[in-house]
Amino acid sequence: MADTAGTVTHRRVLNIALPIVLANATVPILGAVDTGVVGQLGQAAPIGAVGIGAIILTAIYWMFGFLRMGTTGLTSQAKGAAQPGEVSAMLTRALMIGLAGGIAIIALQVPLFWAAFQVSPASAEVEALARDYMQIRVFSAPAIIALYGVTGWLIALERTRAVLAIQLLMNGLNIALDLWFVLGLDWGVEGVAWATFIAEWSGLVLGLWLCRDVLHNPAWRDWARIFDADRLRLIFSVNSDILLRSLMLEAIFVSFLFLGADFGDVTLAANQVLLQFLHITAYALDGFAFAAEALVGQAMGARDRAGLRRGAIVTSQWGLVIILLLSAAFATCGGAIIDLMAKVPEVQAEARVFLIYMVLTPLVGLAAWMLDGIFIGATRTRDMRNMMVISLIAYAAAAALLVPFIGNHGLWLALLVSFLARGVTLGLRYPALEAAVIR
Repeated sequence: MADTAGTVTHRRVLNIALPIVLANATVPILGAVDTGVVGQLGQAAPIGAVGIGAIILTAIYWMFGFLRMGTTGLTSQAKGAAQPGEVSAMLTRALMIGLAGGIAIIALQVPLFWAAFQVSPASAEVEALARDYMQIRVFSAPAIIALYGVTGWLIALERTRAVLAIQLLMNGLNIALDLWFVLGLDWGVEGVAWATFIAEWSGLVLGLWLCRDVLHNPAWRDWARIFDADRLRLIFSVNSDILLRSLMLEAIFVSFLFLGADFGDVTLAANQVLLQFLHITAYALDGFAFAAEALVGQAMGARDRAGLRRGAIVTSQWGLVIILLLSAAFATCGGAIIDLMAKVPEVQAEARVFLIYMVLTPLVGLAAWMLDGIFIGATRTRDMRNMMVISLIAYAAAAALLVPFIGNHGLWLALLVSFLARGVTLGLRYPALEAAVIR
């Protein structure tokens, strides 16, 4: 049994966070296997096709990332408020939104894929193979988007071991089927797509099985409750705020890549390598940010101000420990990590010039990452949206002022400014979040 809503211990935080960290650690392994398997075909085009196809589909699915965050915040609050009927209804709503979103993507795949290739053009051969890959994988869109909702619901209930089990099944099955379909049956790029298709639907089936206890509460099919107008308006408001916030965050990273391209291929490649350090940081911090979502949400639902503060502090303490370890690792081993990821001497040398920013970014970005989790749990998503507007403006202003004078250094500093602005502005809004809790 989980601790009561007001009792936030270090052990409880670790029980929530560590399975998420382990689940995230499996993601790069799958990408490496996908690339390695198609690499055995002895041609460059299949590697590029799987890479660009996966990126396009991930970008499309990511538009529904709000479902994971919104579901966690609202479900954790319902749990904290001791409303088991609403907890059950939230899972049904999340599944309905996920399945409807996936069906919409399937229906709109032709214009979506066309637009994607206009933004990221490829050779005729690569585009043809990528389309073959995407036209198979797109039919698992309902499964993967519904899984966003299932994952968010499980995190809200602190059942992150179930999330880890889903991730292990999906990635393990995907890898096994990759090897069989591509190397055993010689299905090529389509084999990789079928492997992912089967794995994603299998992940949803396991997720539903792990949520089967919800069937004990008839509220999961209480349609009057599920379609309650006030609840639906709240869900729409929360999710739309998160979507807008995420689009602005994506705009920062996309513009970062585009601006970096102006400095030449070597600098662009170096920036891409260094961005992997950011991904590592995000994967490591996700567990503790997700713990903050669940614990803060439950405290908010229970009107427990002390529990909310305790949840915010303890999760952030662990976040700080992780960040200090990562910054130290990047400072001491960053060069070796760069050499592992890039084999071109010019790229290695260029990446080392800017490695200092990877030592600083986790430290500067900690507040932004952890406060995101805290505000998601509290469903203070309007604040998240508004503070992201300020952060985007700060980033744009810093880039406009610094890039013309100090080039790529200015670009990295602008990115640091965006993290700092987000952390500071959300921090300034935190007292209002606590003030909204009355016990």
